[in-house]
Amino acid sequence: MHELSLTVPDVQVLLALEPEELGAKLLFLLRKRLRFPMEMFQPNSLINELWDQHFLSGRNPPYPSQQRDEVTLALSEAWAWLEAQGLIVPAADTNGRNGWRNLSRRARRFESEAEFAQYAVARTLPKQALHPRIAGTVWMAFMRGEFDIAVLQAMKAVEVAVREAAVREAASGISNDVVGVKLMRRAFDPKSGPLTDMEAEEGEKEARSALFAGAIGSYKNSQSHRDVQLSDPAEAVEIIMLANHLLRIVDARTSAKP
Repeated sequence: MHELSLTVPDVQVLLALEPEELGAKLLFLLRKRLRFPMEMFQPNSLINELWDQHFLSGRNPPYPSQQRDEVTLALSEAWAWLEAQGLIVPAADTNGRNGWRNLSRRARRFESEAEFAQYAVARTLPKQALHPRIAGTVWMAFMRGEFDIAVLQAMKAVEVAVREAAVREAASGISNDVVGVKLMRRAFDPKSGPLTDMEAEEGEKEARSALFAGAIGSYKNSQSHRDVQLSDPAEAVEIIMLANHLLRIVDARTSAKP
């Protein structure tokens, strides 16, 4: 892939790139090169273009020969990352077994490196780390790029979990009609909240109540009452993981009940 040396001429810069960063550059260089979307290619052959005189036509390799092994390893890691993400896939039949690859449907949909960067951030939300209440619907909405919907569903799951746990405590007086910040304040009331840890210090009780009320007020109520455009996947990941943490707290407080 001789075009790479025009995009990243400095070998030290190339070697400093993470596999996903270098993979993004390879992907878009490859898309420009392919004559049609389903044209096959061999990653190893593309790497060899940087060193093989058949491709260099008498020119010197674009990177120092003494760093060939390092460059080859970096490129191999990038190709492996692309394949692990399902962005390049084995070609059909024996072609795939012989090292030929195709761009996946997802890879052909990316319009820019910026869009690809968003996808790479989106992959940082691990489904296996999510609470069962949000591991399905929230994760799928997030992976579709519907970040505002994913955040709303995550915080709604927190609200539902708190309500269910609080309503089970008959003495709490909390009904299914209590919602939002009011529900959080009553469920975690420092004096009488059914989900409050009565053995905690007063300051901790107040902080826990404020944590839940603040999260629901900031991220669930605002999404429910008006259109809130959330386009940054990194921000969405942070909010979803906050909801995930709150759900774990509810589970812990529920299991602590006699």
